[in-house]
Amino acid sequence: MRFADFDALSFDCYGTLIDWEAGIAAVLGLWARRCGVELDQEQLLAAYGAAEAKAELEHPSELYRDILARSFRFLGEQVGAPVTDAEAAALASSVPDWPAFEDSHDALIVLGERFKLIILSNVDRVSFAGSQARLGVEFTSVLTAEEIGSYKPSPRNFDALSAEAGRLAVERGRLLHVAQSLFHDHVPAKRAGLPTVWINRRHDRRGWGATPAPPTEVSPDWEFPSMAAFASAVETE
Repeated sequence: MRFADFDALSFDCYGTLIDWEAGIAAVLGLWARRCGVELDQEQLLAAYGAAEAKAELEHPSELYRDILARSFRFLGEQVGAPVTDAEAAALASSVPDWPAFEDSHDALIVLGERFKLIILSNVDRVSFAGSQARLGVEFTSVLTAEEIGSYKPSPRNFDALSAEAGRLAVERGRLLHVAQSLFHDHVPAKRAGLPTVWINRRHDRRGWGATPAPPTEVSPDWEFPSMAAFASAVETE
């Protein structure tokens, strides 16, 4: 395959374009210090990631803001440390404060010159609006868990993506999915028949961070350590 074989790119947002681990860790770190939780940042992120995946699976119709609060409380129960209403609310409202990766904006501008850009994200519309302002890019389409009624890795989300590609007259086989999470994106995208690009933001760190480990082996079609490297490869081709 070549990048020229595609007309549209679909993107995960959090972990790929927005540094959700930095945003989550900022809130969890304050709580952990207050409660004396003896977990380092990587351990906190891993424990939180498992809690969030559970919340999304069990409460697929809840807004992401509520999922964040629910996940935080569940994490507190797991480690035996109380989470106050104020702390849960702080995480729930923090998404617009999560920073964009430094290369996201410029890479999206380059890619947007050649491809339609679609967002497929586990988020609600209000929270994403803050993230889009940080990215400073207009997307052709934005698909969120709020309107789909489920969270990735549910196949429903990729069915919605396929339907949107059809609405945009993107022929089958000419959509390329771009994401960091093997668990949330690459495994279900491959099952849906989509080729994928892995933006491996954690290439220089051990573990999976706030993203659960993939349930099965998966082989993305391309792998890059950053959005900048991906955009550069597209330009080079």
